[in-house]
Amino acid sequence: MAILPEGFALPPLPYLFVLVAGLVGVGVGFSRRRPDVSADHVLALVPWMVAGSALHVQYVTGLLPPLIRPFAGTPAVYLSVAVLAGVTWLGLDAVGAFSARLLAILGVALAGLLVAVTLVAGFQAGTLAIFWPAVGFAVSVVLAPVAWVVLQRIDPEVSVAGPLGVLALFGHTLDAVSTAVGIDVLGFGERTPLSQVILDVGAALPTADVLGVGWFFVLVKIAIASLVVVFLADYVREEPTEGSLLLGFVAAVGLGPGVHNLLLFAVSGV
Repeated sequence: MAILPEGFALPPLPYLFVLVAGLVGVGVGFSRRRPDVSADHVLALVPWMVAGSALHVQYVTGLLPPLIRPFAGTPAVYLSVAVLAGVTWLGLDAVGAFSARLLAILGVALAGLLVAVTLVAGFQAGTLAIFWPAVGFAVSVVLAPVAWVVLQRIDPEVSVAGPLGVLALFGHTLDAVSTAVGIDVLGFGERTPLSQVILDVGAALPTADVLGVGWFFVLVKIAIASLVVVFLADYVREEPTEGSLLLGFVAAVGLGPGVHNLLLFAVSGV
């Protein structure tokens, strides 16, 4: 059985070389400058994650110029945004202007621009439909804090994960809920084989005809994300920098696809 998502492919060699060189350069820069890394700094990367999601939607919908399109495929878009955010971080640090707030503001500006361009393109094409994406977002905003409260009741020690723990739960809740909306309401398919296995289990349950298949996927996804957050909470306590970065990564692999799903649904006219 395949493991990687459908459409997962490396970009052409020249683009891959640029991305690898950029990552190496950012890595060397961080190892030499060793800027402070805290939970606030990781949270400042959230809008950059959103920017990556919007960029990939533009890739899927054919909005990007051919010259830069390979930078926005899967998995190239993750590397592209990492390089861009890393270069911005190092540049601000080099001129003595770095702060988590400024990094976040620049990320918000980039994400806002990319999301606006995507939505305007959907509006101009007559395919803009935001009702179900808005419902998916609203359900996630309600469900994630509830899951966090329940998790704290089960294991009070998880509170050390702080806002990054909440973000990780929200990111994966958003991914799960958006997937459920796409499958049960809008008729989209699932590109990730492992996720499809969970959806198939949900489809085999007696509740499938009444509740759909997505609810089981949401339940499993939140449970797995909760276990990961509990596991990393001790690491955050012992190694705050590394633990915060790992929690940020966990949040990114949920938030990125979740935002991508909602934005793609919004401009697909379904």
